[in-house]
Amino acid sequence: MSTQTLPRVTVTTRRRFSLLDKYFYFGMSLLTIVVIVYGFSFTVEKNLIHPTPARPLMLYLHAAVFTGWLGFFTLQSFLVRIRNVAMHRRIGWFGLALGIAVLLVGISTTLTMVRFNRDVMHSTFAESFMLIPLFDMLCFGVTFGLAIKWRRRPEYHRRLILVATCALTAAGFGRFPEAILPKEVFYLGVDFLIVLGVMRDLLVDRTVHRVYRYVLPLFMVGQTIVIIIVAKGMPFWRAIAHSLTT
Repeated sequence: MSTQTLPRVTVTTRRRFSLLDKYFYFGMSLLTIVVIVYGFSFTVEKNLIHPTPARPLMLYLHAAVFTGWLGFFTLQSFLVRIRNVAMHRRIGWFGLALGIAVLLVGISTTLTMVRFNRDVMHSTFAESFMLIPLFDMLCFGVTFGLAIKWRRRPEYHRRLILVATCALTAAGFGRFPEAILPKEVFYLGVDFLIVLGVMRDLLVDRTVHRVYRYVLPLFMVGQTIVIIIVAKGMPFWRAIAHSLTT
């Protein structure tokens, strides 16, 4: 009897969550855009549109590349949704170049803005804070690199690209109002997006893919260490940050 029941349960589960399976990654691409747009809506006016004093040009390049990645991620998710896998693969090399640009421009912008905030805005917190965007770039770079390595293994590739994009939303969550997400725990927003992927796997596949089993705990440990170092302004990191920006 058990061998007759299990297939029925599997078929019923797949039918029940078929929409979730079909639209999850495309929906997540739209959700990341919502997070970024909402978060940056509180700072874009004073930092990019009408800044005083003027911001470095590198910041505008970073904004353009960052926006381009979100758009490309959404386009690729849409192409998979409409089953145009050929086009998805054909423009994949552009995604490789764009991902590398996100990493390189992100690191360059971090260093540039630390110098600007320290030397022009006279911020005493700039060097300590630098660890956060550098950690975000590390998370993006590692997961993006693994996604490229395993591009012929769709179950790994699509989850790693999603996680890499989630890592970039830290900048958006960090700008949420305190009443919604306190600054000390803004990384919970990033983790929540990844948990949505875990929930999708549990509902659709009845198991959690190993990408999430490895990445989420590592992200959370790293995030905790980063927040502690930044919050305490640990001298060893301030010395490293100062040497990198002088």
